Amino acid sequence: MNREEKAKYIDELVAQLNEANIIYLADTADLTVDVVNQLRRKCFQQNIGIRVVKNTLLAKALERVEGKNFGELPTVLSGATSIMFSEVGNAPAKLIKDFRAKNAKPLLKGAYIEEAVFIGDNQLDALVAIKSKEEVIGDIIGLLQSPAKNVVSALKGQGGKIAGILKTLEERA
Repeated sequence: MNREEKAKYIDELVAQLNEANIIYLADTADLTVDVVNQLRRKCFQQNIGIRVVKNTLLAKALERVEGKNFGELPTVLSGATSIMFSEVGNAPAKLIKDFRAKNAKPLLKGAYIEEAVFIGDNQLDALVAIKSKEEVIGDIIGLLQSPAKNVVSALKGQGGKIAGILKTLEERA
């Protein structure tokens, strides 16, 4: 790869990193071509972008991105690295965990999710538990609706009791 190709490659990475708010770095070393193709298919099915990157070029791209603090993420750049881009915060973590049910890898090197940085494979379970934006909005709407539902059900319940008392008194008379 000559200088021009490297510069173009870094520019492409910078553009992708600027657009993405959810970035996962995974160790895909020692995976066979067949297994890597299976991983790519699963990523495609779940709308997760994946590409193998050169560590030195990714490190340069991370430095050039403005407005984002990747923290210690550049420190995990060693060995074979694949970068995953997603719109849903926990989707790549779930994919990695499911894929590892049959394979030893990929291992999570690190992740950048909406300004939070996670380093190490031990963070995988925490990342799987992260709720998506839609799930959080659904929880908030459910919490907001809860008091109103309680009031309505209480009124219905009390109304039924009063009607039952009146019916009993009417039958006695």
